[in-house]
Amino acid sequence: MWGEAKVVERIDWSDQLFTLKLSADIGEFIAGQFIKLSLHIDDKRVARAYSLVNAPDAPLLEVLAVSVDDGLLSPKLQALAPGDSIDISTKAAGFMTLDEIPAQGKHMWFFATGTAVGPFISMMRTTEPWQRFERVILVYGVRYQEDLAYYEELKAFEAKYPGKFTLVTSVTREPMEDALSCRITQGVESGVIEQQVGLKLSAQDSQVMICGHPEMIKELNTLLQSRGLAKNLRRAPGQITVEKYW
Repeated sequence: MWGEAKVVERIDWSDQLFTLKLSADIGEFIAGQFIKLSLHIDDKRVARAYSLVNAPDAPLLEVLAVSVDDGLLSPKLQALAPGDSIDISTKAAGFMTLDEIPAQGKHMWFFATGTAVGPFISMMRTTEPWQRFERVILVYGVRYQEDLAYYEELKAFEAKYPGKFTLVTSVTREPMEDALSCRITQGVESGVIEQQVGLKLSAQDSQVMICGHPEMIKELNTLLQSRGLAKNLRRAPGQITVEKYW
């Protein structure tokens, strides 16, 4: 079913990367889930899925999106201004949530590329990861520094949870102080990410959630499985939980 969402605010992180804050009634959801946004274009409904960045108890819904030049929907989303309306699915969906993660594991590793950082920010805006895990690590890979949406908030998490939260950023197309310059998979394969965090990825201690580019997910999954980590399934709990963005 579709309902109406009103745009309250738009934040432009770069020429193409933006956040929409929306007022809408979609009922309860779990951090990590997604909704669909939709517009009628040329008499056809065009809909796309977007993870919710806000915590479930926040007054506004929040999505992080990138405008694709030849996209049917995203350029029109970026053109929305406060007061504009858009259709929204009335029920969130998705299984990349912390309640799907097995009880074992004391270190939570989040791996994200681009806008896929959204669901992890939603989780970190709740109390659950901080109460449940001894360490929380976010590995956030982008092409350019301006693509690091919510960077100041993420740095604030480090200040709020010293010794518990570690942010690892990697910027591949330009130099950035205190950031790696490799792809996430290269950083895991070489060990440089674990070295920076001061922890090892292991089946005994780690839970891993991966969201982003399909090739990154595939390659990282293979790397982790070669180290003894296994895909997390309801019928066979493991350590690797993934969400593909397309």
